[in-house]
Parts: sequence; structure tokens; C-alpha cells
Amino acid sequence: MSIKDIITFLETIIWSKYLVGLCLLTGIYFSFRMKFPQVRLFKDMIRLLTKGETSETGVTPFQAFATSVGGRVGVGNIGGVAVAIALGGPGSIFWMWIIAFLGAASAFIESALAQAYKVKEGNVYIGGPAYFIEKGIGAKWYGISFAIVTILAPGILMPGAQTYTIASSIQEAFGINVYITGVILAVLIAVVIFGGVKRIGKTAEIIAPFMAAGYVIMAIIIIGTNITRVPQAFALIFKSAFGKEPLFSAILGSAIAWGVKRGVYSNEAGQGSGAIVSAAAEASHPAKQGLVQAFSVYIDTLLVCTATALMVILTNSYNVLDGSGNFIVENLPGIEYGVLYTQYAVDTLFSGFGSKFVAIAIFLFAYTSLLAYYYQAESNMSYLFPKNKTAIFIMRIIFILSSFSGVLNTSNLIWTCGDLGVGLMAWLNIVAILILSKQGIMLLKDYEKQKSQGIDPVFDPKLLNIKDSIWEEKYNSINKTI
Repeated sequence: MSIKDIITFLETIIWSKYLVGLCLLTGIYFSFRMKFPQVRLFKDMIRLLTKGETSETGVTPFQAFATSVGGRVGVGNIGGVAVAIALGGPGSIFWMWIIAFLGAASAFIESALAQAYKVKEGNVYIGGPAYFIEKGIGAKWYGISFAIVTILAPGILMPGAQTYTIASSIQEAFGINVYITGVILAVLIAVVIFGGVKRIGKTAEIIAPFMAAGYVIMAIIIIGTNITRVPQAFALIFKSAFGKEPLFSAILGSAIAWGVKRGVYSNEAGQGSGAIVSAAAEASHPAKQGLVQAFSVYIDTLLVCTATALMVILTNSYNVLDGSGNFIVENLPGIEYGVLYTQYAVDTLFSGFGSKFVAIAIFLFAYTSLLAYYYQAESNMSYLFPKNKTAIFIMRIIFILSSFSGVLNTSNLIWTCGDLGVGLMAWLNIVAILILSKQGIMLLKDYEKQKSQGIDPVFDPKLLNIKDSIWEEKYNSINKTI
């Protein structure tokens, strides 16, 4: 059995129907338990995003938001949407929306818990699932397991998909050899990650809003030129999502599975990666950053992924395959799936420009994703080896090499590796936040209680019986100024 066969076998086990169901049910559970904060507190999300706190120790909420959006808004929003449509049909987009809406509640819980249980290492905050698993559940072995998986996933398995897509799209658009692109990308990654979390946050703060806005504007132009077909596109998505479109009724199960699978890969809700970035933010209450991170899920899936899906569907720039690899729909002869769907969509309006535009968009999207991936891996390396500069240096070298290796792999293998990493993290993180659901919900209730009293919410670690916490000093200092 080859390495490829082993990876594919493991990915099939990890991403069984049980993980798909767990992602959906967890989002439903938290949404109902917290009375749908992703709707009720939408105004708070916007306010907290723009009214951030800062310090020498933490990044601003917006920088943490931009970093997590940079991590979420990657090739999953272009190539991942193409994969979902190709293997699940247009109906998979509906299930991406569902997992995003429900996943926003899961994103709140994991990010709020990461804030509550964060620690201070040197002059920066650090945290995430490994930390709240150990401190909240009291299971050191469980925290170590998550840390190892996270070093393996965003640190080693997942970067290749981003690099491969960057290199292949640039070669297609500009004729630049993939190895040259790989070397240039490795250098750009090194320049930022050797500067630490603050440099990562500042870089993402600049690139993430710019890239998302430019991509959505292009989508709006293409959608606008096909505006009369928009109702048909939405009808196709909804009908296909429930097996009511005869052409795609036989792949209904694939629509659900691939919609959830690519949705989790894209928005990372429940995976725990956004929680790692959230812990680095400066906030007076964990729920504040939880709400900010819940909003980032909307930006990723409900905005950027939808923009890609509509461009592709409105211009008929897609194919759909059945479970045997045969074409149900073949609008683009010979092309299975990938970023070419989006390139062809742009070319329908701007002939010859599609590949260049998508290549530039992918470069920006994937570059910020890689920076976020690195930070996630470094945080967990720090968990395993606190204050060990050698371990961090080794992590940086490993990450640069694993990123470059993307130009050496095949498309199918690197997507499988990425899915394997995401699935492993999701299993460990979702079980953990379900165990800590009481604490997570208490954080939201405490936030809303203080708000109802006209108080700017401040977190008292005694609420969750957190001892020897950085929050004690923070809580006391804030209260002295009130």
C-alpha cells in the first residue's frame, strides 16, 4: 500500500458520515442553547470588530479577525467551492451556507473559551483548544493530542494545498515555473513568520480586507451582467440541495457531505484554528472576541464562497461528476475541478483576464492562509515546548519546507492531506467544546448580563473558577479604573 493509499484510507475514515453529522448537530446544539447569537448579536459583532482594544501584549480584535479571515479565506473559497460543486452538485453550496450559519455558534464557543483560558508567554498572549482542554477539562494528555495534531495539520499537511494552487495558477496565467514561485513564496513566508505574531497580525490586517473586497467586487460585476439568471441559480442550488432537481437527485448524499466538508475546510468553524488566533487578541471579556470570530465565518462562507459559487453557476463554468467519476454535467470538457472553474467564469466577461485575476487573488488568499496556518502550528509547538526558542525555530523551518513541498505534489493528494488534517482537528476540538459547553455558554450569559446593566463587560476569572490566570490582574486593574 502506497503513502497515497494510506492517506486516502485514513481521510475516508476520519471524514465519515459521523463527522459530517457531528459538525451539523454541534452547530444546531449551540445555536439553540444560546438562542442564536449569530442573529441576535449581529450588531455587537460589527461594533466589537471596529471598536477594538490593543496593548503591547495582544493584537487588536480586528487584527485577530483579519488573521483568522486570512486563514479562512484561502483556496478553499475558490478551489474548494469548485470541488464541492463538481462532486456534490450546486446543492452543496446550500449545505455550505448551513454549516456556516450553524458553525458561527461553534466558532463563538471555541474562540470565547480560548480567550478565557489564554496564557501569557513572553510579551504575547497565546492559547487555543490545547490550553482550554488542559485547564478546563483537566486532561493534559488530551491537550497534548490536539497540539500534536495541529502541528501536523496546519503545520505540515495543509500548506501544500495553498502552495500548489498558487504555483499552478501563476504558471497557467503568467508562465512562471512552479519551482520559482515556490521559492519566492517560501522567502515571503519566512520574512513574516520570523517576525512573530504581531507581524503576522499586521500583515493580515492589510492584505485580508483588500483581497476580499477586490474579489467580491469582481463577483458583483459578473453577477450583475447575469442578473436575470440569478433567481434560476438560487433555485438550482435549493432544489439540488434537497434532491428535487432530477439531474442531481442521485448525488444528494454527496451534496450534503461535500457541502459540509468543504464548508468546514473553508470557514474552519469547529476545527479550533480560529480559536488559536482569537487567544492572541486583547479584549476585556472573552465573549467579545467570540462574537468577532463568529462574524468571520460569515465573511468567509456567506460572502466569499457565495461569490465564487454564483460566478461559476451563472456562467455555466462547472462540471458535475457522479460517484463513479462520470460526468453528469460537462460544461468544461476534460476538466474535473479546480480553480479553472473561476478562471473560466471571469473569462466569460473579460476574455483572457480570468487566469491572471484568479492567480493574483489566489496568491493573496493563500498567502494569508499560510501565515495563519503557521501561527496555529507555532502556538501548539509553544504549548508542547514552553519558552523553547529552538522548538519554534525548528517549527519555522519545517513549515517553510512543507509549504514549498506543495509544488511537488499532485492536486488530489494535497487536498486529501488537507482534509485529513482538518478532520483530525475537528474531531478533537468539537468533542472538547461540547464537554466545556456549560463554561462557553456561561461566558455569553455573563457578557449579556453586564451589557443589560449598562456595563462594558469585564471578565472575572472566578466565573469559571480559573485560578492563577492573567485575567485576575486584568480584572483587578480594570475595576480600579471604574
